[in-house]
Amino acid sequence: MRISTKIRYGARAMLELAFRYGEGPIDLKEIAKKEDISLKYLEQVIIPLRTAGLVKSVRGSKGGYSLAKPPSEICLNDVVEILDGTIQLIECLKDPKGCKKAPFCVTRDIWQEASDAINKIFRSITFEEMVNRKKEKEGKNPPMYQI
Repeated sequence: MRISTKIRYGARAMLELAFRYGEGPIDLKEIAKKEDISLKYLEQVIIPLRTAGLVKSVRGSKGGYSLAKPPSEICLNDVVEILDGTIQLIECLKDPKGCKKAPFCVTRDIWQEASDAINKIFRSITFEEMVNRKKEKEGKNPPMYQI
């Protein structure tokens, strides 16, 4: 199982916005550079997040993007579902009619349990918690600068 690039980049962009929550709008170019994400790709990722109401944009010279609500009110699962839908490890979990074995398939039950566990974790982690984890990691390994 792999998490899509869209989800990974969306989560990293949201984490950066959460980290700087309350500081005003942040230019998407700045996020792209800091997170080493293609600006064109990030522009495509941010659109559904804005449409869903997680992110707001401000136009103009001091414009950019910011979270539409506090990081404590946004969980990782919000980003996952907006960008890719609910994580289901196999296709027949979304559409059991697509597989004639679904009603009696033992492995399907296990894949469902695993999918449920992943989604439960994603629902339990807020961007506030992710900011705290980021601060903790950066405190243990502060960035090194050379002059």
